[in-house]
Parts: sequence; C-alpha cells; structure tokens
Amino acid sequence: MLSLKSTFKSLVELNPHEFHANLAKYNKSRMSVGIPLSNWEEVENANLKFRILEGRYIEGLRSAIQPWINGHEGSADHFSEWFASMLDWAPGQHHPLFNWLAEEANLEEMKWFLTQEAAGEAGFEDLVACTQVKLPVQVKLECARNYWDEMGRGKAGAMHGPLLERMIYGLGLKPTIETTVWESLALGNLMLGLANTRRYTYQALGALGAIELTAPLRAAKVAQGMKRLGLSQKISGYFDLHAVLDVLHSQTWISEIVHPLVSSNSESAKFMAEGALMRLKCGHQCFDRYCDELGLNFESKNSVF
Repeated sequence: MLSLKSTFKSLVELNPHEFHANLAKYNKSRMSVGIPLSNWEEVENANLKFRILEGRYIEGLRSAIQPWINGHEGSADHFSEWFASMLDWAPGQHHPLFNWLAEEANLEEMKWFLTQEAAGEAGFEDLVACTQVKLPVQVKLECARNYWDEMGRGKAGAMHGPLLERMIYGLGLKPTIETTVWESLALGNLMLGLANTRRYTYQALGALGAIELTAPLRAAKVAQGMKRLGLSQKISGYFDLHAVLDVLHSQTWISEIVHPLVSSNSESAKFMAEGALMRLKCGHQCFDRYCDELGLNFESKNSVF
C-alpha cells in the first residue's frame, strides 16, 4: 500500500491532472455550505489527507521560487518598489498569448481560453474574506474596501462574481474540472490553499496583491479581443472592469497592506514575495499550456520560471 508521501509524489509527477482534479473537487466541497453529518469524523480524517497533500504541493512551489525572491530585502519602501517591479520582470508578464487573443484569436479559440480561465477562478472576494481574519486594522480595512468593490458596492448587478457568470452563460461556456488543463486547476488550488491556511496568510496577501498588480494589462487585452469579435459589453464587462479597477486596487494594496506589514514585521516581506511569485509562476504555466493547446509557438515564452 502506497504511503501518503508516495501517493503525493506519484500523482504530482506522473499524473498532475489527477492530483489537481482531486484537490479541486476537495476544494469545491470545502468551500460549499454544508450541514452536520453523522459521519463527520470520517469526513474530517479524509480532509486531513487532502490538507497534507495540499501543503506538500505548496511547499514544493515555495522551494521552486526561492532563486527569484533575491533583491526583495530592505526597508518597507524598498520592498514596495520591488513588489511593484514584478509587473515588468516576474513570470508570465507581457506573455505573447494576450496580444494574440487581442488581435488574432477566433471566437472558438477565445471561448476555449475563457472556459479554462473560468474553471480555474477561485473567487477573489472569498479569498480576500478568508485571508483578512485577525489582520491589523489598517490591513483589514483595505481588504474590506477591496471586498466591497468585489461585491459591487452593494449592488447585485455590479458584483464581480455574477459578471463572470453572465459571461459564462452568455457565451454558453461549460467549465468543468474534468475538461480543464491541470495548470489552471493548480492555480485555483494554490489560491484556495493559501487563503484557507493561516500559516500562509502572508503568502496569500502577496498572491492576491500580485493578481491586482498584473491582471489589468491581461484583462485589457482579453477585452480588446472580445470587442474585436463583436461580443457585447454585457459579455466582456468582467474584463472591462478589471482592466481599470485593478490598477487602483494594486496601488492601494501596496500602500495600505504591503508597506505597513513590512514596516511592522520585516520578516513578512519574504513570505509576501513567495506568495506573489508562486501565483505568477502558476499563471505563467497556464499561459504556456494554453499556447500548446491552441497550437501557438511563441519563441518569447519565458521558460526560466
């Protein structure tokens, strides 16, 4: 009988889709509203195995990105500048996939891309809500402001989640775990693992900040491609919004979360750097896999990460 450690190694190395599909199913169950069950102890024991496998996956990512967090050390001002600079050099940035989506992809190719992205979406508002527990006041307030924007400032029609669902429904997309590439599943698994594990709170804040920092340029390219293909603003609204709003979110995330945390605890810088680079590494893996699936061959793909 395989040990838990052997099971983890064999699934991740030999069948990453099976590993991440199973972890995604566990996460779906973990995040769903439940009811008391008579076999709750059995369920908790099964969940513990997934949490350990999840932890080993995250620790593997932490090890993989260590060579690229050099240079983050220093004052809170320095780290804030370093964090913002990831927009230029971090994995996945300025990936040629997005110019192709903006300028060349046909409707079916765009729909395939959007289906993969929808399947890997972890729900930013829920991630923020989970991460902000017991954080310092200034940081918690910025998380709350960000969450309020994600919630459409109290208007159901402006909530970001339903905007994404409107796009999925309008295009007839059918995202499923089984038909999603493992790299997209891994991205969602990473974000849920960080946000739901208190020892990774700083990593979660770094990963969320990296999303806010880097998403606008990609969202703008996707929105451009959707408009080129004649899709309505009702369909492209999710990307239109993030192309603009996340620029402000990125600035305030750095000034109201990253900077004060490093000012009060310099050790947090390393962990936030880890989270940001883990998230961006996973995103880069997705973009390269999408290119492979779409038959694209870009020489500028960044294989270093």
